[in-house]
Amino acid sequence: MTPREIVAELDKYVVGQGKAKRAMAIALRNRYRRQRLPADMAEDVAPKNILMIGPTGVGKTEIARRLAKLAQSPFVKVEASKFTEVGYVGRDVESMVRDLVEIAVKMLREEREAEVRERARQAAEERLLDLLLPPSPGSASPDAAVSPLGEGSTEAQMARDHAVSTREKLRDQLKAGKLDARMVEVDVRERSTPSFELVSGSNIEEIGVNLRDMLPGMFQSRNKRRKVPVPEALDILAQEEAQKLIDMDGVMKAAIERVEQSGIIFIDEIDKIAGRDGGSGPDISRGGVQRDLLPIVEGTTVNTKHGMVKTDHILFVAAGAFHTSKPSDLIPELQGRFPIRVELDALGRDDFVRILTEPKNALISQYIALMATEGLTLVFTSDAISRVAELAAVVNDRMENIGARRLHTMMERLLDEVSFHASELPGQSITIDTAYVDRMLADIVKSDDLSRYIL
Repeated sequence: MTPREIVAELDKYVVGQGKAKRAMAIALRNRYRRQRLPADMAEDVAPKNILMIGPTGVGKTEIARRLAKLAQSPFVKVEASKFTEVGYVGRDVESMVRDLVEIAVKMLREEREAEVRERARQAAEERLLDLLLPPSPGSASPDAAVSPLGEGSTEAQMARDHAVSTREKLRDQLKAGKLDARMVEVDVRERSTPSFELVSGSNIEEIGVNLRDMLPGMFQSRNKRRKVPVPEALDILAQEEAQKLIDMDGVMKAAIERVEQSGIIFIDEIDKIAGRDGGSGPDISRGGVQRDLLPIVEGTTVNTKHGMVKTDHILFVAAGAFHTSKPSDLIPELQGRFPIRVELDALGRDDFVRILTEPKNALISQYIALMATEGLTLVFTSDAISRVAELAAVVNDRMENIGARRLHTMMERLLDEVSFHASELPGQSITIDTAYVDRMLADIVKSDDLSRYIL
């Protein structure tokens, strides 16, 4: 996709923020361009990491997440404030790369399962028919005892023909759903989970010990026989057959390659670790977390349980509100690794109107669809939508500005009565107009104690 097409796709989900969308679109397109370069030059072309600056709830995370989905790239969001510098108990910065690899493995496994789904389903169907109609010894043997006169051969052939005919009838009933109520016994693989406790905040890689190799018996899976309905049995057997058809070594190798070439790590709240360390004491230094983060962003090799991962070409997108600090408060080395800086605009009433109505599966559309499941028709007038947007902007001004997230709380409060009574009003229609909005929300906006109603 060209940058223009990427921005057009992002416009379906995120209102405004054209600068951020352009920067992300260019970063994604540059990856495609790098892949077309000679190998020796491509290795030296580093991704241009992006720093998004803007208040909460304006679409920073959503832009990055939608872009990753568009490019089928492994994506993980982490919060910088959760990391601690080396020497303290807590999450170390390398865990973000390990999380990304796990997501990539899951993504690749699902893709491979989709490729083999039809074959796995057919194999599962044959196994299920064997459970429903076990083959008789006579019909299973094509070389049954044959008498000199050929009588044994004729009887065996008739038995085989009868078994095949019965099996095909059973297959037709299975596909038609006529056997859904029947129960069959299948072996379900259960994973035994050993009971032990690790140091808080750590995991197997962090403590440097592979428990799976040390204590293989504790992690062995075992089969348990269960009686389940036919549709569930078909799903269980199809899953088992799909696992047999998937080369997990190939999946892990492809997952690591996808992480290295197209992975995206979104580091939120980076402003929380900005600032120089000005005192002494037992507190975890923010500068220490930045120094630990620097090698990952610069490019290093991280050890994961699926193999070694190079972070040289992973795209890092950092974001923060920077209310009490500035991007220049980050250590210079880290600043230099985020060359593209984009400021996102705060949202106002007009933006809220667009957010409520324009995006794919917008908030208004969601509530109309939810009420339709109860047989209730919900109609919003354009004036009512404008009024909701106006009140959301007023509350954001008076209280903490949480951006578009305010619309969720306003809409829930607005439709509180409708949601509660919807199941009792099938076939009816309710119109949400300005008067209804004022009745439900105006008093809350006027109240001094807003926090009782809207967080």
